[in-house]
Amino acid sequence: MTDPAPPPLGVYVHWPYCARICPYCDFNVFRVRRPDEPAALARAILADLQAQAEITGPRTLVSVFFGGGTPSLMEPTWAAEIVAAARRLWTPAGDLEVSLEANPTDAEAGRFAAFAAAGVTRLSLGLQAMDDDALAFLGRNHDAATGLRAAQAAGRDFPRLSLDLIYARPGQTPLAWAEELRRAVDLGAEHLSPYQLTIETGTAFDRAVRRGRFAPADPELGAVLYETTQATLEARGFTAYEVSNHARGEAARSRHNLVYWRGQDYVGAGPGAHGRITRDGVRHATVGEGRPADYLARVAAQGTGFPELEPLSALAAAEERVLSGLRIEDGVPHAELRALDLSPEKTANLIDLGLLADDPERLRATPAGRLVLDRLTADLLT
Repeated sequence: MTDPAPPPLGVYVHWPYCARICPYCDFNVFRVRRPDEPAALARAILADLQAQAEITGPRTLVSVFFGGGTPSLMEPTWAAEIVAAARRLWTPAGDLEVSLEANPTDAEAGRFAAFAAAGVTRLSLGLQAMDDDALAFLGRNHDAATGLRAAQAAGRDFPRLSLDLIYARPGQTPLAWAEELRRAVDLGAEHLSPYQLTIETGTAFDRAVRRGRFAPADPELGAVLYETTQATLEARGFTAYEVSNHARGEAARSRHNLVYWRGQDYVGAGPGAHGRITRDGVRHATVGEGRPADYLARVAAQGTGFPELEPLSALAAAEERVLSGLRIEDGVPHAELRALDLSPEKTANLIDLGLLADDPERLRATPAGRLVLDRLTADLLT
């Protein structure tokens, strides 16, 4: 009898540097202040992964994801060293996915081949929009022609390509959005991530809205644009396997994001990176120090970039499973939600309203439920 394979694990690497901070972004991002800091950060991430491998023990590595920030700004040789370390520290799955987020500036697109040689198999390209006026509004540092060239280059250099787009922009109509989606599909990507523009507190867009410079899309228009997204991409052979993620075929789905949504473990390395690690049957949270200088100091002092493993209560872990798991069509097994003690009357009512599926094995949101997911999850967890 062979030993069972160790449980799956994802690795998230946060590269926090950006050439420009987008006005809608509330991620943990910085401009480079010291020219020697990025190289030091790459070395610290390697040390952090080494220390965390001792915490997780043997695992099957199913994904490595470079997010940010703008990880396509890092040196490809650093990415190669990090990928090689992850493969050495854990047992790589035969179909290991290595993703990297990139901006479509010509300078970065010209380095795509080097990232592919470093082991990156999937590029997530931040196209965001496909016309110059929209890109200028979003504060992007590329124009539509540059985005097109970058997508074409990425399609040549990487086995898998995903495109990010932002909708519900001021003045955007459902007809124009559907045409933009069709143009994106024609670029050859097998995965699209269309995100509704959200005004996050503390961002430049938040300040602009409060000053009356523009108004966000009203909820009714947002719902129409969401439904336009589903219909347009479904007609082109894409499945909405998650609220904001569409794939043409199961193999094109983001393996790393599925690690999150299925409640599997993942290691987070880099400033502000989050992780979830199960030890002795208890799920633990990790959060790396947010500022690059603080992260570097923490790794130098204790090996990991986070202060400590924070054990989650059974209730907190179950709440996380609802918040992430209802985003995908699979939902969450009821067995993983016992700590919530969900009211049968409440779930029956939500089933009657068409927001939850009538499934004895799993808690699953219907397409109508995913349209109002924030409200649905709040109702379930109240």
